[in-house]
Amino acid sequence: MENIQKLRKSAVGVLEVNFLGARDLAVGTRNSYCVAKYGKKWVRTRTLFATAAPQWDEKYTWDVFDVSTVITIAVFDDSNGAARHQRIGKVRVRLATLETDRVYSQYYPLLKLSPSGLNKNGELHLAVRFTCKSWAKMLAMYGKPMLPKMHHTNPISVRLQDYLRHLAMQMVAKRLERAQPPLRREVVEYILDVNFETMFSLRRSKANFFQLMSVFSVFIAVSKWFVGICKWKNPLTTIVVHVVFLKLVCYPELILSTVFICMIMIALWNYPRRPRKPPHMVTELSASELAHPDELNEDFDSLQPPHINTMLWWYPVQAHPLDELDEEFDTFPTSKPEDVVQVRYDRLRGVAGRVQTVVGDLASQGERAQFLLRWRDPRVTPVFMTFFLVVAIVLYLTPFRAVAMVMGLYLLRPPLLRDRSKSNLLFNLYNRLPSNDDMML
Repeated sequence: MENIQKLRKSAVGVLEVNFLGARDLAVGTRNSYCVAKYGKKWVRTRTLFATAAPQWDEKYTWDVFDVSTVITIAVFDDSNGAARHQRIGKVRVRLATLETDRVYSQYYPLLKLSPSGLNKNGELHLAVRFTCKSWAKMLAMYGKPMLPKMHHTNPISVRLQDYLRHLAMQMVAKRLERAQPPLRREVVEYILDVNFETMFSLRRSKANFFQLMSVFSVFIAVSKWFVGICKWKNPLTTIVVHVVFLKLVCYPELILSTVFICMIMIALWNYPRRPRKPPHMVTELSASELAHPDELNEDFDSLQPPHINTMLWWYPVQAHPLDELDEEFDTFPTSKPEDVVQVRYDRLRGVAGRVQTVVGDLASQGERAQFLLRWRDPRVTPVFMTFFLVVAIVLYLTPFRAVAMVMGLYLLRPPLLRDRSKSNLLFNLYNRLPSNDDMML
């Protein structure tokens, strides 16, 4: 038994969640309960009957092995013994956004997206606290890669990831159906959110595009500020910029150090404005409030897959070059039969879905850079600020030629010195930063 305990990875903290209650639930909601999932542990509160304002007051705890994870909580209504329990809403809380040993007691909106539009079904009252067991282990965990070693040495292709994810969901659903108390299949599907994100959705595409534009809005604001400097809209600011510019031209070795010092100053400026509560789902980010009903129907069309035993049913059919040319020169509206149009439509959704995924990943990477200086993760931002300060001092004291030589030799190192299973420490830290993905429906 002692050997088994040594093999187990020790927890870095404990997550406590108290399900206090709910208010303003949707009309017709009478018998409600909550389901929460974190890691491999699922919990279910008792069902409160004949009330639209349930008060559960139940507390559960989880061992935390990685703070860059999310706990998912959903509220359901059994609809007086109906065949399927109705979804009321879902909440995600990323542990990295929680300060240590602080109790967060707040109401989270319960939002439900349906083909008819966005429904606001009330609010869920939760009290959440993350307690750290060892700061040293937690900070060391930030430097570890999020993906296992096999992902780097033998990665799974994109076309198989959704398929395997859905198979795993089926296995979990069958296991929880036999648990006490049992969890229904629709509950497991909603919690795990296996929605085939690689399939195209106009709503998600617009949301990803708006995320990307929000990232680039920083560069647009800087360009407008520079235009104002050139036009002397604020003479004092313009004079200061001229002085700094002449100083950097005379002493070019200060350029890189000044950049890192400026990033530290921005982070210090944002400290009083740091988030004081965990973020929740935002309808504006999901582009769901103003979505056309046809867009929502298209979104939910991708959520209803055929039988999963049909291998790779969802992957776009590979087109013959002549077929692609025939599609390009087709008339508008089309003159082809219905079955040909159906195949082309499915293929187009698959290709557009991959483009949509790439745009979403780019937007998430940009948001991590923004949130790095906005204290979204209260532990990583001080680490990066310390790193920026050390780098600024090193760059100031070290000749630029030596820095360029070391960086060049590191980037051009031979394959024998490269290990694909071990990524860079700063790269791991950056990938663990939160983004707006958890706030989207």
